[in-house]
Amino acid sequence: MAEPIHELPRRSMVNLRVPPDSPAAHRIADALGAALPAPNTVASGAHTVLWLGPDEWLVVGDGAKDLIDRAVGPDFASVVDVSANRTTFVLSAPWARDLLAKGMAIDLHPREFRPGRCAQTLLARAQVILQQIDEIPTYHVLVRGSFAPYLAAWLADAASEFG
Repeated sequence: MAEPIHELPRRSMVNLRVPPDSPAAHRIADALGAALPAPNTVASGAHTVLWLGPDEWLVVGDGAKDLIDRAVGPDFASVVDVSANRTTFVLSAPWARDLLAKGMAIDLHPREFRPGRCAQTLLARAQVILQQIDEIPTYHVLVRGSFAPYLAAWLADAASEFG
């Protein structure tokens, strides 16, 4: 059984910027096997696609950059490998929601934030992307590598009251 807080091994991540209704966006969605998700949601399949902005997504999964590059075709899109930019912490425990609430201002109540949702926010003053994975609740917290040691220490300290 995994620890309630742990770091995932390095994951392949691609930042995608493309006009959402463009032919390129439709080809990319077909190549990924899922529509590019709506605001603050996640599409999952062979790759996980997180909505970051009106024309921006984070695609997580091996081979995503090559797949997207081929799908763009002659149209405009920005496809940038950002794998080295972020690390992913996993929080998986019945108290994970309470722990996160100590350091962020978004509403994590299950009727507002549930599996399949994501948000860009601050956690303990560090910019993160938060994704809820399941009902346990399990969260992925993506943070820039330069903030990872700080956030790991903050998470460990904040979790100490939950035993």
